Amino acid sequence: MSAGPPVRRAVLLGASNLTRSLPHVLSLVRRRAGGPVEVLGALGHGRSYGEWSRVLGLRGLPGIVPCGLWRDLATRAAEALLPTVALLTDVGNDLAYGEPVERIVAWAATCLDRLGVARAATILTLLPLASLERVPPWRFRFARTLLFPGRRIEQTALLAQARELNGELRRLGREAGAAVVEMDPAWYGLDPIHIRRKVAERAWGEILERWPGGSDGGEGVGRGGRRGAFRRARLLRAEELRLGRWTVRTVQPCGRFREGTTVALY
Repeated sequence: MSAGPPVRRAVLLGASNLTRSLPHVLSLVRRRAGGPVEVLGALGHGRSYGEWSRVLGLRGLPGIVPCGLWRDLATRAAEALLPTVALLTDVGNDLAYGEPVERIVAWAATCLDRLGVARAATILTLLPLASLERVPPWRFRFARTLLFPGRRIEQTALLAQARELNGELRRLGREAGAAVVEMDPAWYGLDPIHIRRKVAERAWGEILERWPGGSDGGEGVGRGGRRGAFRRARLLRAEELRLGRWTVRTVQPCGRFREGTTVALY
């Protein structure tokens, strides 16, 4: 299959949920576009929207707001005007880092403003509040230790902040003209914040159907190639990351598909 020019631009912003399901999301993005897509993503386990974050004290990534994605988005938008879609998800991570709601809201507003300049049709997902509210205290403590070791997060306070943040995100989405998506509690299991792998493909399909236009006739990740797609996704590297004391830089785009879709990560 010969590579063609992109017919759509997609901006993907998130943390661990988006990272875990990236092959599903890329497949859906490509299939709905019906042709090559120029993908720009800022994601990663434990990703913060505003500050550097680390996983297991080793791999570090810059905040989504200050990362290089916005520089390249502005440059590419100036070079080629393409229909643009965007996904803004996993906004609640920063609550676990102790960031106040007003600061997280400011970061989300900055992203929405910049996506508005790029004329993006944006989907904004809310925190999975219904899933969080049904977690018993003992399981909350277990999840806190597993997902955010060393963080002293109190369940009652976190739920209150999550409710406040969801209210603010609804307001931001309404003001920005974004499609605001409630997360279905049926998508979650023992882990209250990560979509179950078994339903991830269906869940992301329901979320991304809010994007305008597109078809389902393009190339996607079939059953036979799904395992390979997940392996390839794990090999994609962001423009800038830190491994211990070392900074690693990767030229973007870092991924290419045969039909012309490119993936740049930041």
